[in-house]
Amino acid sequence: MDDDALRAEIEHYPNLVSWFQACCQRYSDASAFTCQGATLTYSELDERSSRLASWLQRSPNLRPGDRVAIHLPNLLQFPVAVFGILKAGMVVVNTNPLYSVEELRHQFVDSGVRAVITLANSAYLVEQVLPDTEIREVIVTQLADLHPFPKSDWINFKARHVRKIVPRYKIPGATSFRKCLRQGAKYSWRPVEVERHQLAFLQYTGGVTGISKGVMLTHHNILANICQLKTVMNQVCIPREEIAIAPLPLYHSYSLILNGMLMLEDGAHVVLIINPRDTEGFVKELSRWRFTVFSGLNTLFVELCHNQDFCALDFSRLKVTVSGAMSLTRFTEGLWIEVTGSPIQEGYGLTECSPVVAVHPPNEARRDDTVGPPVPLTEVKVIGSEGETLHPGEVGEICVRGPQVMAGYWQQPELTQAVLQDDGWFLTGDMGTLSEEGYIEVIDRKSEVIRTAGFDVYPSELENVIACHPDVLECAVVGLPDDELGEVIKLFVVSRNRRLTVKAVRDYCRERLTSYKVPRQVEFRASLPKTNVGKVLHRDIRDEELARQVKKKRHL
Repeated sequence: MDDDALRAEIEHYPNLVSWFQACCQRYSDASAFTCQGATLTYSELDERSSRLASWLQRSPNLRPGDRVAIHLPNLLQFPVAVFGILKAGMVVVNTNPLYSVEELRHQFVDSGVRAVITLANSAYLVEQVLPDTEIREVIVTQLADLHPFPKSDWINFKARHVRKIVPRYKIPGATSFRKCLRQGAKYSWRPVEVERHQLAFLQYTGGVTGISKGVMLTHHNILANICQLKTVMNQVCIPREEIAIAPLPLYHSYSLILNGMLMLEDGAHVVLIINPRDTEGFVKELSRWRFTVFSGLNTLFVELCHNQDFCALDFSRLKVTVSGAMSLTRFTEGLWIEVTGSPIQEGYGLTECSPVVAVHPPNEARRDDTVGPPVPLTEVKVIGSEGETLHPGEVGEICVRGPQVMAGYWQQPELTQAVLQDDGWFLTGDMGTLSEEGYIEVIDRKSEVIRTAGFDVYPSELENVIACHPDVLECAVVGLPDDELGEVIKLFVVSRNRRLTVKAVRDYCRERLTSYKVPRQVEFRASLPKTNVGKVLHRDIRDEELARQVKKKRHL
């Protein structure tokens, strides 16, 4: 598809709602989402989201443009909530259900949400922050609210009274999700005039600047990224035939767009995984499906490939595996191919780019350490410290321009101005190179580059090398202040061999890295801190080490 035809396709739908309804009409009888044995067809997804939209529209406390938070794990209620909110002309604010009270309060207050849809298991957290927010409607759902009766009641009863995983809460005026759908069914949903450049999502991220803020994504941004990705995925995906496994949470932009949006374009059947960290339960669910599309990230791939039951699964229909959210190591890619026979198509993106910037074409072998070429209608350049455009192969900051680039940060004009230039170029904060053919290599976050003895060292480069050690399960590299060198390199290792020594690790590094890149310090750990998606938190590790150094100096 040429650029003009792609632009026309993006402009074909005035907003995400019209696109969604077209998908539901096209594949009305096909299965859309499955979770814990229950399935919604496309027509059922359309109907239930319309019921929710009708209820939201008739609330005296809400109006079009209001922000509504979704505080849920990967349940069937999640896609119903997303499209119900959009149909009501409101804005989706995806919220991590594992957030602490402080994190929840910050996001709800900053975004000014007027309503929240939460799981009964997490409602006690919402209860604690309500007095500090503008929330006027609380909708509480239970795990199996969209399962057929009587299974739904049994699962919900078991969760509350047998497993006792629903802490007590008291939210006066809260409405049950089921009641919303019942009451919403009594009225017709009234379509709302929503223009393509109006806000669709406030997607919170630490992102480029390291502090949590709302990324403003418009209907046009999301539609553009769906159409851009469609040109890539349609090389292998066939309408109505794909079964996609969604282990990553839909509140994360990567999974939201890939599994919650793009898969609908081809009428795929998406299997939602509530807790991928429960490897035994996850693999048991996988055994029920001859899946064709799998999405994940480096740490998840490694964990699965070390599970015997996973390795014994049937991967004969797996067409494409997509990796995102963090760098994919060569070791992990080789391990995944050995186990599944499926190459991994690594992508690159940021929440600020809706989120995908580049991805390897499914039918093409990976080129060196690149993340592929930019998706159509996307310009990429690499700039130096003075803002000058660098030549192919030179390392600098990656900049992106395209229809998927955000409108800005919510109520943060200074931050927006710092990264989004007047001519549309977005400064990603990622260091990398651009090849002659236009393939992107992402080296590391600009903020995580280690400067030691006058040299720049990229943690991801070291981690890629060290992860290939047969006894290393996972690792992380950070830079710590040093009076002599500026920064000293410290390596954290999770090993599957208790006999692995610091000397053995450093000797391994000396054989494969130039001297100034060899970690001066090595520490073995049982685990590394990660986000709920599974991305290693380098910043947390470094902050912890800095705090330890300060404490140590105080005792000298």
